[in-house]
Amino acid sequence: MAGDAGGRPSIYPTLQYADAKAAIRQLTEAFGFTELAVYEDEDGSVAHAELVQGNGAVMLGSKGKGGRFDEAMGSGGTTGVYVVVADVDAHHRRAVGHGAEILMPPTDQDYGSRDYMARDLEGNVWSFGTYAPEVRG
Repeated sequence: MAGDAGGRPSIYPTLQYADAKAAIRQLTEAFGFTELAVYEDEDGSVAHAELVQGNGAVMLGSKGKGGRFDEAMGSGGTTGVYVVVADVDAHHRRAVGHGAEILMPPTDQDYGSRDYMARDLEGNVWSFGTYAPEVRG
């Protein structure tokens, strides 16, 4: 079940940093996170990282890499949050029905997830999808 110790959390804050490698160092060294995965682009920037703390996790990467999420975060609030949902399309319909600003409609991703993006009233970017990396506690 999502959120159980050693299972798969249902909420993943997603952050972008100008120096993602320095952020990973600080989060692991100063704040006790553990690296679950770090994927680098050919230029050495962090394409995607997953860090765990207890039964929770954060996802992060380097700013300025392009793509829809990078574009959305560029004009968004201070952070983005990724939330695992069972039915992306139903969740999306509810959001649309309540007037949410949709940044990306439900989309099947190459890595097996189906997700969409929306912006909240304060400008923060929320992603809702089926991707849930396992966190071993």
